[in-house]
Amino acid sequence: MLDWGYMVKILKKELLVPNIHYMVLESDAIHLNAKAGEFVVVRADEFGERIPLNLVDWDEHTASVVFMEVGTSTRKLGSKKLGDTIADLAGPLGRPTEMVGDKKILVIGGCYGIGAIYPVIKAFKNNKNKVVTAIEARSGFLLYWQDKLKEYSDEIFEITRDGTKGFGGHIDKFLNEYLSKYSVDLVYAQGCTYLTYLVSQTTKPFGIKTIVGLNPIMIDATGMCGVCRVIINGETKFACVDGPEFDGHLVDWQNLLTRRHIYINEERRSLSFYECEKYG
Repeated sequence: MLDWGYMVKILKKELLVPNIHYMVLESDAIHLNAKAGEFVVVRADEFGERIPLNLVDWDEHTASVVFMEVGTSTRKLGSKKLGDTIADLAGPLGRPTEMVGDKKILVIGGCYGIGAIYPVIKAFKNNKNKVVTAIEARSGFLLYWQDKLKEYSDEIFEITRDGTKGFGGHIDKFLNEYLSKYSVDLVYAQGCTYLTYLVSQTTKPFGIKTIVGLNPIMIDATGMCGVCRVIINGETKFACVDGPEFDGHLVDWQNLLTRRHIYINEERRSLSFYECEKYG
């Protein structure tokens, strides 16, 4: 079911850490079909582009998202305040996370992906799995939601690249050390494209199935624009309709990472124009 909401009200807005926002939107339909791993699409205003965002929570009256300000559209969304409205809300979209049972699952979240893994670890735990959660950031002050994640985690690890909190180093260092000591049935990762790439490359030699979310590469979320085109095991797929989750060992990462930079100059010009228009 699609819930198209015109002038959707913002019921809650919180800056979790610098540049990463938590937003609760009014919705009385998304919960009817929502499942872990799915996403929604929002537009900040009638002139804005469509923004695909992980669905992190929902109930009979709300749908919640976590997002990072990275460009013009997310900057517009981030500038919204409690009680403001956005132009559109559509969802749930995509295929839900494939559920397994009686497994040990290592779930990894970085950046906005820390919020994105919340419904997934909840679903895994409720399906009688052992869930080990690892959250990663550049520094300790960029980690968030530890208490929420602990509720559905058997163990939780904090990883910071500068070593200010928890395990010091990047996610590949943590994974190599952890997987060398402990057995895991499945690895699941959400976050920026580089994080999901690094997780996939690191787990591959261990032969552990690894599922990654590719939400960052979408725009229109209907399979029409082609921006989210990705090669999986030699076949062309679209992250918005065939995903957003795929086996990370089957992704053509070289192709994906190259395509991610095609419109970088246009994105920079758009953001520069927006900031000049807003601030003068």
